[in-house]
Amino acid sequence: MAKKFPLHPKHPERICWGCDKYCPAESMQCGNGSGRTLHPAEMLGDDWYLYGDWGIDGSEETIVPSALPAKTAS
Repeated sequence: MAKKFPLHPKHPERICWGCDKYCPAESMQCGNGSGRTLHPAEMLGDDWYLYGDWGIDGSEETIVPSALPAKTAS
């Protein structure tokens, strides 16, 4: 079973997110010779899981209200 993928890790820059091992950025075990895989929040922002087909249910982790897009009154 795969590990649960964190929606808002505290220090995503310290970990490679390329597989389920979640190795430290300086000590990757996969040995593929490439650089660290970024967490989606680093590339797309804190609301990354709200858009697209990630297959992640946002109710699995507490969602920071400030990370949600503002709703417009209509």
